[in-house]
Amino acid sequence: MKDHLIELETKISYQDHIIGELNEVVTRQQSQIDRLEKEMNQLRQHLKQGGNTGLARPDEEVPPPHY
Repeated sequence: MKDHLIELETKISYQDHIIGELNEVVTRQQSQIDRLEKEMNQLRQHLKQGGNTGLARPDEEVPPPHY
């Protein structure tokens, strides 16, 4: 009986450790998602305001020299 309790306590301790690590990963990923969403919103606003993308419009493109 005593060995069984020790085994269960060991498993619970291991699971608590893993849950803590998973929580850290999830927290870090949520921070990354929040940052990426903010950047995407900034890019959308920039494009809506007619920001210079450095790309020519299709009707302004010069054909490549092999044409």
